[in-house]
Amino acid sequence: MKNSLIKSSIIALITAFTISSCASSSSGDPSTLPKDISERPADENSQKYELAALDKIKIALESEIAKEKCTKNADWTFAPIGSKACGGPTGYIAYPKKIETEILPKIESYTQKMSEYNKKYNITSDCMMAPEPTSVKCENGKGVLIF
Repeated sequence: MKNSLIKSSIIALITAFTISSCASSSSGDPSTLPKDISERPADENSQKYELAALDKIKIALESEIAKEKCTKNADWTFAPIGSKACGGPTGYIAYPKKIETEILPKIESYTQKMSEYNKKYNITSDCMMAPEPTSVKCENGKGVLIF
């Protein structure tokens, strides 16, 4: 009987330890809980983050240009934009001449950042030269490149 009493005590003790070790220790404060990976901020030193930053710059440039209405072809021109890994621009962008002093440095900055991105991440490209437009034509209030 003494043996069965000791066995019962040991089983009860093990059960108590098992239950207490499985109990949640959450304080209920969500700020102390680990974040889901999808909610983590992007790593500012990652290739994906830098590419997204380049995309944002280009979208901002295009938005700034889109604020200007194209009504006269002669009032618009174009510039190379972006940087292919092999050299040369990824394309061309039309813009109004009246904002040239503000927009060209931004286009050049974007192009430089893309070149640095290409070098940093050893980006490869098709090395095909982007065709250069001959002029800009106004269509529906927007500057359209003519090749």
